[in-house]
Amino acid sequence: MSDPHILQWTQSLYSQLTATDDASLPAALHVGGAGYLPCAYPVTEFATASVAVASLALAAFMAEGGITSPDIMVDRRLASLWFATTFRPQNWELPPVWDAIAGDYATADGWIRLHTNAPVHRKVVEGILGQHPDRQALALMVKTWRKAVLEQTLVEAGGCAAQMRSAAEWQQHIQGKSVAQEPLFQRSIFPPQPKPAWSVSAHRPLRGIRVLDLTRIIAGPVATRFLAGFGADVLRIDPFGWEESSQEPEVTLGKRCARLNLHNPQDRHTFEQLLREADVIVHGYRAGALQKLGYGPAQRRLLAPGLVDVCLNAYGWSGPWRERRGFDSLVQMSCGIAERGMHWIGSDKPHPLPVQGLDHATGYLMAAAVLHGLTERLQSGQGSETRLSLARTAAELMQFTDQNIGQKEPEITRAEKSDFSGTPEHTQWGDGWRLLPPVHITGTEMTWDFPASALGSAQPAWLERQ
Repeated sequence: MSDPHILQWTQSLYSQLTATDDASLPAALHVGGAGYLPCAYPVTEFATASVAVASLALAAFMAEGGITSPDIMVDRRLASLWFATTFRPQNWELPPVWDAIAGDYATADGWIRLHTNAPVHRKVVEGILGQHPDRQALALMVKTWRKAVLEQTLVEAGGCAAQMRSAAEWQQHIQGKSVAQEPLFQRSIFPPQPKPAWSVSAHRPLRGIRVLDLTRIIAGPVATRFLAGFGADVLRIDPFGWEESSQEPEVTLGKRCARLNLHNPQDRHTFEQLLREADVIVHGYRAGALQKLGYGPAQRRLLAPGLVDVCLNAYGWSGPWRERRGFDSLVQMSCGIAERGMHWIGSDKPHPLPVQGLDHATGYLMAAAVLHGLTERLQSGQGSETRLSLARTAAELMQFTDQNIGQKEPEITRAEKSDFSGTPEHTQWGDGWRLLPPVHITGTEMTWDFPASALGSAQPAWLERQ
């Protein structure tokens, strides 16, 4: 292990996952690669450690399934690059990632971020601030508002916005205090069920594991993409009308994507049958959203008693903001990351992480939670529920600043040709190149059975178990 900071962080994360003080890891861990993402916080180290924890959780699952503990090599450069864009189109272009009016705006007394990528959220902004021909005109209107008033007005109307706070302000905020009391992995264990008859192989250890994916950009899809890379049958379900065209080549890799209307009795029947036959459910809806559809925690366990249930929220699972809409960029504004970045770089504007690090790190931590839950199923037959949040992940990152990091390496500015696989990926939009996997596990191949595909392009049915 070449970097003691990464080892220490990985051990801390793994101990929090397993809820033990045991510092030993289930496999030998090595770190390769070079470089770092310039930032006020150690994002490269966090990226490497989060990928490592998911990989270690896979090793523990394999060991429980009778596979000799492998060696694990995480590449810090590739881990950092996987926190950004993993796919490079060949002779075609991806749609824009951000809506035309999304972004940071100066208010009368500070800064606010408007998140308008979803049409419904943009409609809220336009309903309150008016329709404007360009960002400049909208900026003039935003400048007339105080940041707290505008944030509250937009949120209460169903929109997505976050005023910029400092870390100190967040620590004194009621939601910041609530998140600080939450564990990184909030776990519940359920009564034992018959142990599953999974056949765990070294080559594709998750083959035959069924993962019902109810996630959206970006953290949850990162988790299920990792699982698909080791053979899991990931079936993503979206409602009709939901689109995320800019993200599909990134987050649907290795998955089949179907649509269901959970207000329709026939589709509800289909969903319930899928859930009964699932081993894992991963979901990223706001707290209470599935409950309102009739699929709260108790109902999910009734349908699938041994289920490994992993869920994500933006602002934590306690406090008044537990049901607030949120995304990585908004949480960075709320909790002080963007404000610290502003001072770190010497700017007069919010300066976020160089990647959406909260999303991606949380995604790998969610994958680790799934794998830990699967290991428990093999051990005792017990199902489980694990809750994570972007805000709690932010607290984990914010323990450290750039002063805590060892000697700097060359900056990682962009992916080079050598970072990509030599085999093109044939997607329905066109060919492209995918980054090499960020982790190598001895005797185990991280590869995806399906190229990226559009939402709704598959049928809502499981593959035959192999």
